[in-house]
Amino acid sequence: MSCAETEWYLPEHPNRKVTSVSESASSLGAPVAGSSRERILSAAYELFSRHGTQAVGVNAVVEHAGVAKRTLYRHFKSKDDLVVEFLRLREERWTRNWLQGEVERRATTPDERLLAIFDVFHDWFQREDMEGCSFINVLLEVDDRTSPVRRATVEHLAAIREFLATLARDAGIGDAEAFARRWHILMKGSIVSAQEGDLEAARRAQEVGRVLLARERSGLLE
Repeated sequence: MSCAETEWYLPEHPNRKVTSVSESASSLGAPVAGSSRERILSAAYELFSRHGTQAVGVNAVVEHAGVAKRTLYRHFKSKDDLVVEFLRLREERWTRNWLQGEVERRATTPDERLLAIFDVFHDWFQREDMEGCSFINVLLEVDDRTSPVRRATVEHLAAIREFLATLARDAGIGDAEAFARRWHILMKGSIVSAQEGDLEAARRAQEVGRVLLARERSGLLE
């Protein structure tokens, strides 16, 4: 099948076929390119991050990637394997490249960087395409604690806390791990509140964060 004949499905309109390269580029972003594995991952990333892993089936991924189902299973033994790889890619793109990168660009001292997280979140929450935290979403979707998908999600959330703990240690906070867990609660709570419709959730969380930092400095949280 030639590129011109490839059919795509808009995730927002699953019954509407997109048959031209130009239409797929404007509706879905740049057409998925690269090796078949890269195309599958790119399609999975877009669909999973926007619609969740439970709501998106393998058929939707292969249609969006423009590959056969047997090609997907040649690269990934199961949907769980594909989701685990999506989560790895999400940490690389969302946690490290975007969140950490933006925080480090906006602030210099550890205290400022902790608070800058909520400045980054505030801008994110104003976007109409704000998709939420995939790690939180997957954690709520998968309740089997033995699932490789759930285990991977927990590990990726822990990686965010390690970033926070590093900032806390650099700031001279005594129990950096405990502080990171408190700060992570603020982050996760603000994301859920924003998805509920509170566009000022990051600002509110930042206010609480300032109090938390002040209490930490005064020794009231020891």
